[in-house]
Amino acid sequence: MASVNFLYRSTKREAFLNVRLLYRVVSQDYEKGYKDFVLGAKTKLKVSKYYWDETHKKNLRDIKDVDQRNLYTETNQELMRIEDHILSAFDKVDSKEVIDKKWLNTILEKYYNPTSNDGPKIPTDLIGYFDHYIEYRRNELDEKGIRRIKVTKNKMVRLQEYLGSIILIKDINEDFKIKYQDYCNNEKYSQNTQQRELSLIKTVCNHARYSGLETHVQLDSLKIAKEPVNHIFLNFGEIEKIKNLKLDTGYLDNARDWLLISCYTGQRVSDFMRFTKENIRIEKGKYFLEFTQQKTKKRMVIPLSKEAREVLKKRGGEFPRPISDQKYNDYIKVVCQKAGLNELVKGKKRTKVKDKTYRDVSDTFEKWELVSSHIGRRSFASNYYGKVPTTFLINITGHSSEKMFLNYIKKSNLDLAVESYKYFD
Repeated sequence: MASVNFLYRSTKREAFLNVRLLYRVVSQDYEKGYKDFVLGAKTKLKVSKYYWDETHKKNLRDIKDVDQRNLYTETNQELMRIEDHILSAFDKVDSKEVIDKKWLNTILEKYYNPTSNDGPKIPTDLIGYFDHYIEYRRNELDEKGIRRIKVTKNKMVRLQEYLGSIILIKDINEDFKIKYQDYCNNEKYSQNTQQRELSLIKTVCNHARYSGLETHVQLDSLKIAKEPVNHIFLNFGEIEKIKNLKLDTGYLDNARDWLLISCYTGQRVSDFMRFTKENIRIEKGKYFLEFTQQKTKKRMVIPLSKEAREVLKKRGGEFPRPISDQKYNDYIKVVCQKAGLNELVKGKKRTKVKDKTYRDVSDTFEKWELVSSHIGRRSFASNYYGKVPTTFLINITGHSSEKMFLNYIKKSNLDLAVESYKYFD
């Protein structure tokens, strides 16, 4: 049995940390039946004496300064990697090998300067591999995709701190899933957040397998079920209320018109907020919008309906003023509240669950509270389904298949049967 700890052994303001390997050898030759050994060496991790004495001994939750929290996290990750490297080497020692100070220094040198004979140079721990994965796919991932991966990576940093041990790629199994779910449930993360992040973790681990790393036999079977979510949309009557609403403030009027345009075009906020007059194309008296979807990079040409053109007439054919996604989300809630959309509906809303911590909470809310930037696209797809051939709708929304489109608007087999009944009655 062996353990590793780290010490600050210097009077200087900054110094490299020392590492100690402690282990016990049981033998009848010793007076007590066993003998304890302590070996020391110097790492290449430099920290300040102030950090080690004042910050490192605290719990992460108690550190308020952002820079100190980041330093704490990075330092802990590195210490856990060194510890894992030393203990893994110790476990592989055979009876003929001498474990002494020279051995420990050699193991540390291999950590900092691995050779081809020491195994793969790519990280074998999950957190380290996230960075490797981002770098490997840097030409394929957009900014949003990288941000999503980093959010999950930071969650793993907190989970690793919570577990007190390094998370290895090869240990992503059912036991890990249970610990991950326990942690997420304790932190009030929704089931769908857990499902989405576990799927990403599996993707990263499958890439590690492709790169030659060992993965657990249970990896492919790991699953968390999706929790059904009630996605709201605005029906034609509610859209009419919003359209006819008298607004005195310019920023709300501007946001209202973007909301109407999204309901009439079925596009994502990342696309419609970039629309300008130059995107409009006229062919034989017919109006179209021509653009490239930011998410899919798909070139789109869609009809610009007369309802959408009516909104543009207010500004002489120009689109409303672009605003940030966050402001748009905030403003359209106010617009919908003023329009009287206060019907009680079930849904998820970002809610404060504890100090400075917000989570998506399922409950019953007034409809305006659940309105977000995605509601226009969903409203378009839901309102025109059954009135416009599905093939045309898919071409406008940009979904890659009818199955994805129907899942998006949450149409069940019963819904489809009811809608098709008119053809057989």
